[in-house]
Amino acid sequence: MSKLRRHLSSNTSSSAEPKSLSDLKEKTGNVYESIAIIAKRANQINISVKEELHNKLEEFASHTDSLEEIHENKEQIEISRAYERMPNPALLATTEFLEDKVYFRRNEDNLYS
Repeated sequence: MSKLRRHLSSNTSSSAEPKSLSDLKEKTGNVYESIAIIAKRANQINISVKEELHNKLEEFASHTDSLEEIHENKEQIEISRAYERMPNPALLATTEFLEDKVYFRRNEDNLYS
């Protein structure tokens, strides 16, 4: 299943909703550490979605397109619209984090005593 279908079928809303800081803090013991984990996961999601979109749109790339062919490519437009409707990667990452779907670990050597 493509990432697009998986994210669209998830229960993540496309609009931002307030989250409880205590829920975020509960997972790691530190709100800032939780936000850093969510940010890193959002970057991972964003990169993978961009790669997938680029690969799908690459199928339509042609160096000899005429102006009529560019305007009449409905499939390409539909793919782009589907990606635009996807929830923001930060919203997806936050939902994954709160549902315990994100694996993270601490590097104890880098922590200050």
